[in-house]
Amino acid sequence: MTSRLAAVAAYAGVSEATVSRVLHDKPGVAQATRDTVLTALDVFGFPRPRPVRGERARLVGLVLPDLSNPVFPAFADVIGVSLVRRGLVPVLCTRTSDGVSEAHYIQMLLRTQVGGIVFVGSSFADAGPEQVRRLTERKLPMVLINAADENLGVPQVSIDDAAAVRQAVAHLAGLGHSRIGLILGPWGHLPSMRKLAGFAGPVEHTVFSVEGGRAAAGRLLEQQVTGIVCASDALALGAIRAVRRQGLDVPADVSVVGFDDSTFMAMTDPPLTTLRQPIREMATAAVSSLVAQLDGRLLVTDEITFDPELVLRGSTAPLQSRANK
Repeated sequence: MTSRLAAVAAYAGVSEATVSRVLHDKPGVAQATRDTVLTALDVFGFPRPRPVRGERARLVGLVLPDLSNPVFPAFADVIGVSLVRRGLVPVLCTRTSDGVSEAHYIQMLLRTQVGGIVFVGSSFADAGPEQVRRLTERKLPMVLINAADENLGVPQVSIDDAAAVRQAVAHLAGLGHSRIGLILGPWGHLPSMRKLAGFAGPVEHTVFSVEGGRAAAGRLLEQQVTGIVCASDALALGAIRAVRRQGLDVPADVSVVGFDDSTFMAMTDPPLTTLRQPIREMATAAVSSLVAQLDGRLLVTDEITFDPELVLRGSTAPLQSRANK
């Protein structure tokens, strides 16, 4: 007990006596201090005092597929700040190279009495049926941003993927391109399948990485495309690399469009034309939905959809420029 009190007290910045008073639900502790101690108990996975055991913890899990794609840290930054401003404590969980999975993180979050979870670009369904059952039984508040698969009955915030592709294709068609290819994520990945809806042209599915984009673009170039629309900026950078490996130029020979408007895309060579996600607005909507659930307000499961913005830069150009090279 002493070591536990010491650890919680050090984390909360209070005395062990104060922790003891909170544990035993004694008066004489300010509400702000009490909340800090309760959060420290949540962090260390210690049970809350029995009188407040039913209260939602202030910890909120933030589950991301990885940190290599700049769009995910961008979402994490905005969500984290928004949670802290509401008196909540974000706990960052992301897949690692040594195989730590969503299931592992969900188990950990449930052990720490987490109050809710925000999934960005992933899904609790990825963790397997046992974790889905435990989350359902706990009735844990959850929100999904750009979920990887269908999750009916769970609040979701998404970009309009189909509209993004329509904008990109319309832009390239306006530049004179008629042979346009599309590079998407793995088959079955929900945002990729939504981008595919209504698209008529050659399509390649691959993993979300620069190398995946390079390989997929190579296959599209064999089909004589002059424009390539990509489901992420990393894929677009790989597509540019593929074009150059064939002795061609971007945009003089092939125009390339990315997706996300990640950090530094204005400083690539050439600067990348891309579809911008309104990250701040989407993150704010997700946190508002989560807080509403934490407060016990009516659960709204209708998906909130945001429009992308086409950002024009130097990786797209009129088709005739290829003939004038």
